Amino acid sequence: MTTLPVALVQMRSGTDPLTNIGDAARLVEQAVRGGAKLVVTPECTNLVERDASKLFGKLYAPDEDPAVLGFADIARTHGIWLLAGSLAQKIAADRAVNRSHLFAPDGTLAATYDKIHMFDVGLGGGETYSESTNYKPGEKAVLTEAAGVNLGLTICYDVRFAYLYRKLAKAGAQLIAVPSAFTRPTGRAHWEVLLRARAIETGSYILAAAQGGHHEDGRNTWGHSMIVDPWGKIVAELDHDEPGVLNAELDLDAVADARTRIPALKHDREVTGP
Repeated sequence: MTTLPVALVQMRSGTDPLTNIGDAARLVEQAVRGGAKLVVTPECTNLVERDASKLFGKLYAPDEDPAVLGFADIARTHGIWLLAGSLAQKIAADRAVNRSHLFAPDGTLAATYDKIHMFDVGLGGGETYSESTNYKPGEKAVLTEAAGVNLGLTICYDVRFAYLYRKLAKAGAQLIAVPSAFTRPTGRAHWEVLLRARAIETGSYILAAAQGGHHEDGRNTWGHSMIVDPWGKIVAELDHDEPGVLNAELDLDAVADARTRIPALKHDREVTGP
């Protein structure tokens, strides 16, 4: 049996990027003490700020971002693969990207991914989001290697678009990361079922590190970071929205086993209509 020790970091990021980087560093250190060789942090690790008038004054260009230097140093210090689930970064005076950054154990930046699907929704009760107003969507699916396995990169709202996960799995993804900042209403209703569905459909491990609790900017996020195996079983879960760490040992043979038992990835057919 081939195993991989992993960990998810659950955060409650605020409106000061440097404070958030320090909070993440302490939680990653805790994850490493638990034996993790691959650690995933949530969406918006460096900043949770809904007010656009404040947002861009706190963002950095990718080549100047202290979060990139900080997470590179954290990965190098601990000798781990570290996925900064997403960092908000400025690409123009009034335009940003929501970007995952994967760091290798030597601190080098191994891969990036820009969130493709923008969270533009109205949940009722005055809770609305328009991510596309400030953020440029990505256009490319990303599959990379980390800790000797194939890792697919996605972010939060992407989880509702099954075709992206199927594309990653058919390209060879064994693990798929879903760093998130789910709202409480959608988290309560859909978080678990969506994560388990994506795992079952793809025969992949799903690593969903989350933001949780009441944030400085007034946002409320669901938490409940979760790891789901390729058969749809919840391997580990935080049953709360407080900051914390979730460690687990993944049996990588389970990926091939699930895909052999139900080879759905090989059974796609072209259909016509409606």
